[in-house]
Amino acid sequence: MSTVSTKQQRIAELAKQSPAMAFTSLAYHMDVEWLREAYSRTRKDGAVGVDGVTAAEYEQDLEGNLQRLLDRAKSGTYRAPPVRRVHIPKVSGKETRPIGIPTLEDKILQRAIVMLLEPIYEHDFSESSFGFRPRRSAHQALDALWQGASAGKGGWILEVDIRKFFDTLDHGRLRELLRHRIRDGVVLRLIGKWLKAGVMEDGNVSFPDAGSPQGGVISPLLANVYLHYVLDQWFEQEVKPRLHGRTWMVRYADDFVMGFTHESDAQRVMEVLPKRFGKFGLTIHPDKTRLVLFQRPQPRSPGKGASLCGCPGTFDFLGFTHYWCRSRRGNWVVKRKTAADRFRRAVQAISFWCRRHRHDSVDEQQRKLNQKLQGHYAYYGITENFPSLNSYRELMQRIWQQWLNRRNRERSLTWAIMGRLLQRYPLARARIVRKTVLRSESST
Repeated sequence: MSTVSTKQQRIAELAKQSPAMAFTSLAYHMDVEWLREAYSRTRKDGAVGVDGVTAAEYEQDLEGNLQRLLDRAKSGTYRAPPVRRVHIPKVSGKETRPIGIPTLEDKILQRAIVMLLEPIYEHDFSESSFGFRPRRSAHQALDALWQGASAGKGGWILEVDIRKFFDTLDHGRLRELLRHRIRDGVVLRLIGKWLKAGVMEDGNVSFPDAGSPQGGVISPLLANVYLHYVLDQWFEQEVKPRLHGRTWMVRYADDFVMGFTHESDAQRVMEVLPKRFGKFGLTIHPDKTRLVLFQRPQPRSPGKGASLCGCPGTFDFLGFTHYWCRSRRGNWVVKRKTAADRFRRAVQAISFWCRRHRHDSVDEQQRKLNQKLQGHYAYYGITENFPSLNSYRELMQRIWQQWLNRRNRERSLTWAIMGRLLQRYPLARARIVRKTVLRSESST
């Protein structure tokens, strides 16, 4: 076992033994070996920061650079440069998401601090939190959500959207929350410098008084710390004991849903949640927050063949639409399919790619399209989602045919000819990657 792993294990054990203790001596664990490990965990082919330094350039004197970085970090002379801001389109296609790209040294040092803090907070974080945590994934969050939504006959689902969470995270509040567990001067000073580093866009530097740039290595951990105290801990310790029925929550980063047996419980939480968030500088998006009756249809009268009353609602989470449906045995189960907006965005992305690369060789196009298909299947390939996977593949084939035809002056690439081409250059068939045993309810 490496020295780094040993140190992390010791920190984790101490955090477990003393859940109320604030750590005052963390930075002394950092040495050149620690930074070397942080560097090995840092992506080398990512976009460069404001200084333009690449990993290849940094590696020309890696040991010397890491030693100087360590000295500046511990002495307090390290100056956090501004992040370089770029914008990527959101799922809706109508808005963009600002991403902050740190310098390579910032990435290394942020990773080193994350390696110090993760063993502590992994002991503290709630079981309902899944985003940006080691050995936890979006699919685990989906499974937990599915279990909660499937229990009994369903219930009420509260979908919540936090408006511009990463842009509105309160720096002062964050420091207060960090001090519950972290009182190491070096660590807190570095985090403070990153929060104040500023943002460079189009050659101009601004200094927002709130927020943590998305794209920073440490930003996901800081977000989890913030929402752990603001939401997770508050919900478990103060809210749930005051409710009358069963309730649960699943959170992935700043996306979360809550489930309730009783509508009255859901309404109470809906009333108090904006006040709770407001105390910490957060705002709930009124147009993207809704309460859904997610209950399997009930028969109007007993007996098979009885007409059903009620129209069970649906809700989206992490790219999937969750809905009630009959199983092959005739029982009501919760199923999932690719959310319409995610499906539409994926199809649009394929069309855009085919247009840009329509003059590439056919075998190169096939190779890239298959890579995209395999990536799509890896995330959306769950048991009950095969029809959506197959539809996505069929649309990809048609889009590919359209753009191949456009590069042909005679435009004679009929679908019959395309069929023969697909025999030679086939696209990967839809496949289920993650199998789920559907929970059956008693038949109605």
